[in-house]
Amino acid sequence: MNIQFFFPQKTSLENRSNLKLFIQSIFKKEKTKGQFINIIFCSDDFLLNINKEYLNHDYPTDIITFEISRDLNGITAEIYISVDSVTRNSIDYQSTKKNELHRVIFHGILHLCGYKDKTKEDIALMRSKEDKYLNLYFK
Repeated sequence: MNIQFFFPQKTSLENRSNLKLFIQSIFKKEKTKGQFINIIFCSDDFLLNINKEYLNHDYPTDIITFEISRDLNGITAEIYISVDSVTRNSIDYQSTKKNELHRVIFHGILHLCGYKDKTKEDIALMRSKEDKYLNLYFK
């Protein structure tokens, strides 16, 4: 699996090699095959423009996950994360920026593994999965 990080918006992301291995382990545990995953860290404005252009949503968000393709070789996807939103969320949820950044990364990966966040039940399951993988990653 090829996982790449891109930083149009500068942010601190430590232990990238370990994080890539951990993301691969999430796919394996969730019985999903990843192939090429690009994770792009951007600004609120950049992500708002993507939200408007591709999803017809005129509001900010912290993450957008695009599954580009899925075949026998696995999933090809791009995950866009607003560093600005992650910073605000860390304050709002009384968490560290590092923890919130990883939560959002895992959230995007979980979307690729088939998890949704539209209903209360979906949100509760997604949150429990995020917590599970955060605890495993930071133990």
